[in-house]
Amino acid sequence: MGGHSEAVEPLLGTPGGKQRQQQEKIHQASTLLPFKARLFLLLVSLVVCIFTFQNAIHDLEALGKISNMLASVDELLALVLTLLWVQQSCATPSCSNGGGKKFPSLLNAEIPDLIKGLDSGLFTTVDLVNAYIARINEVNSTLKAVTQINPDALSIAADLDAARAAGDKKGPLHGIPILLKDSIGTFDKMENTAGSYALVGAKVPEDSTVVAKLRKAGAVILGKANMSQWANFRSFNSSNGWSSTGGQTEGAYFPKQDPVGSSSGSGVAISIGLAAASLGTETHGSIIAPAQMNNLVGIKPTVGLTSRHLVVPISERQDTIGPMARTVKDAAYILAAIAGKDSKDNYTSSIPFETLPDYVSACQLGSLSGKRIGIPRNLIPSPLPQSFQYIVSSFNTALGVLREANATIIDDLYLPGQVLMNLGPYQMHVVNAEFISALPRYFASLTSNPANLTDLQSLINWTKSHGHLEHYPDRDVARWEGVLTNTGHGNDSPYFWGNYSAQIYAAGPQGILGALKNHSLDALVIPTWWSATMPAMLGTPVVTVPMGKLPNDGSVVEEKDQRGDLVRWAGNLPFGISFVGEGFSEEKLIGLAYDFEQKTKVRETVKPYVKPKTELRDVVAGRVQKQIAKIAGKWSKDAADGVF
Repeated sequence: MGGHSEAVEPLLGTPGGKQRQQQEKIHQASTLLPFKARLFLLLVSLVVCIFTFQNAIHDLEALGKISNMLASVDELLALVLTLLWVQQSCATPSCSNGGGKKFPSLLNAEIPDLIKGLDSGLFTTVDLVNAYIARINEVNSTLKAVTQINPDALSIAADLDAARAAGDKKGPLHGIPILLKDSIGTFDKMENTAGSYALVGAKVPEDSTVVAKLRKAGAVILGKANMSQWANFRSFNSSNGWSSTGGQTEGAYFPKQDPVGSSSGSGVAISIGLAAASLGTETHGSIIAPAQMNNLVGIKPTVGLTSRHLVVPISERQDTIGPMARTVKDAAYILAAIAGKDSKDNYTSSIPFETLPDYVSACQLGSLSGKRIGIPRNLIPSPLPQSFQYIVSSFNTALGVLREANATIIDDLYLPGQVLMNLGPYQMHVVNAEFISALPRYFASLTSNPANLTDLQSLINWTKSHGHLEHYPDRDVARWEGVLTNTGHGNDSPYFWGNYSAQIYAAGPQGILGALKNHSLDALVIPTWWSATMPAMLGTPVVTVPMGKLPNDGSVVEEKDQRGDLVRWAGNLPFGISFVGEGFSEEKLIGLAYDFEQKTKVRETVKPYVKPKTELRDVVAGRVQKQIAKIAGKWSKDAADGVF
């Protein structure tokens, strides 16, 4: 999309004629000013007009310029009043003005608030993109959450502003900026690296399907978020959120916080308002784990609800793409945009609906009432480490919220599949075999492949020979080498099917599906710390919601990760609660999670230790100041040229 930067400066982005916009804003803003200020501005305008007329009356050729002068006076008055309105009525990040509008605080801004502000003309998409870019630049040197800002983001935003002004809304996310995990392919000027220099310069032939769907819904692809390199599937001695291309991502709730992974940057960025929402990917916990540790909602969809076309793969039976957002409804907006069948990913043919459920409308108060909720206690380790007892205590309190919402709790369920899972490394062999098969297909799909990657062995060789870039051997390739030595075959091998069948039996009839059926349950609920494994093996959905934080009263002993680089355990670190269901039950899970979220409102009680300061108010004020300076500069030039 082309860059017509001049189009990014409508007065407040409202549809209709420019003169009508100015008149409406003059009327709205002037009512907020003291009477003396309004009178002064009126007199100044009158004096300018009289002076201009008296000088021009002696020069008939100048009379034609009077209307232009009056028009610029009108525009200037509108801009001055707008600036005063912004500065006077919005001294705090989130505040109301006389007309009932407000600039939402970007730390907690919800997508419906942003849509309302864009539709009303309170701010433009260009304003929003500029605000997010400024916020990224404020904190990214510390947190390293974002690896790339889309160089076309502002021109795309300008196009969307122009379309809105013309009454042409592209979709439900028109003008909403979204970040992507850096394994999700985009056919634009950005890289698709999975955090590795091995893929720098590699090009996909088109947008990944989820990105194409976001663009169709009107979203702005703002940039790429950092991630655990190769989705935490290279090393046994690396750290969450580290990549060679992006450095070490850190969480915002404690200095040097482990952001968890592998969708690390996607979580950290949204936790402090660096975009409206993000996409992550999950094979085993990579959406829901960083979502909970970054105080977010995360939806791990059923495998097949969202296409994986042109997303760097690990396992075709476990990989899924889903939203990470500040609220359940925001996550539902994103899921609604990216879900659906895709001929380029045959797993999406299993979607059982002709028309997708309305995930946004599923966000209803009272959704918990009458539901039967099972609590699989044997998924929680026993004996429980001291450090986790506070989380279980908070979970038991959360169950009280469910009971008060008129849900029936069937507690202390026993899932025998948990024991079966410990009898053999089924999942390891399944994921290893799938990686061996999936990686060559992805490499073959690239239209540019500077590293000449063909399969896992070629990737191992490249990484070792470029250790100065890939931090090898400080960060090993032992996981990859183990894939070849411990499994050594693809998912077309008979050995694969034995392991996969055992995995499905343990997580299905002897796990999630058996419990749901045998106890007539609507969902299982478990602390997010222990909710990832069975749904990963089975390919079923999970929704995690903020549940609490570790106390920061000195009672929590700080713990480091295995490298000693990050703090994995400390006061103020968030944790979540997960709603788990059968395949394609996202609509029901979203309703349950939304009801719980609205009854608890935990997210805003957990405060980050670092956050950006730039707000929409600042960007709008800055834009208006530039417009005023532009008009003043033109007047000065005209005066110097003797025009007036």
